[in-house]
This record gives sequence, structure tokens and C-alpha cells, in this order.
Amino acid sequence: MHAARPERSARLRRVLAVLADGREHSTREIQRRADTVAVAACVAELRTADYDIVCRRTRRADSRPVWLYRCSNPPTALELRAMGA
Repeated sequence: MHAARPERSARLRRVLAVLADGREHSTREIQRRADTVAVAACVAELRTADYDIVCRRTRRADSRPVWLYRCSNPPTALELRAMGA
């Protein structure tokens, strides 16, 4: 896979900005806040850029599955700014 780099991809910078707080975010939340539909692909590309993004599956109250993503080594605000986020 030829992965984009956050420094060159506005899409990846938006996803990274959502994950930068180090908390868990659902696929849907990331889609809305980062204005992207391919969250799993973005996460895979960010992982190749050495970001440690953990995902776990849980269930909503209606038993539908939900994926939650969390970056355990998020960039600082200064790093995000340097990337243009």
C-alpha cells in the first residue's frame, strides 16, 4: 500500500486532529468531524506514519457494533500546527 503522509494530506491531518486528544472516538464521530468517509483507511495510513492508533469493537444499546479509535501517541498542538492542521 502506498500510504499518504499527514504532512502532505489534509484528510489525514483532519483525522489526526480529531484523535489528538488521546480519547476514544467512534467511526461516525471521526467521519463527521474530519469530513471523511474512509476512517479505517485513514487509520491504516496514520499507522504507517508511526502513530499508534488502537481500535476496539463495542456495542451500542441496540446491540449494533461500534468501532472506537484512540491514538496513544497523539501529536501535540504545536506538531499539528506545524503540519498545517
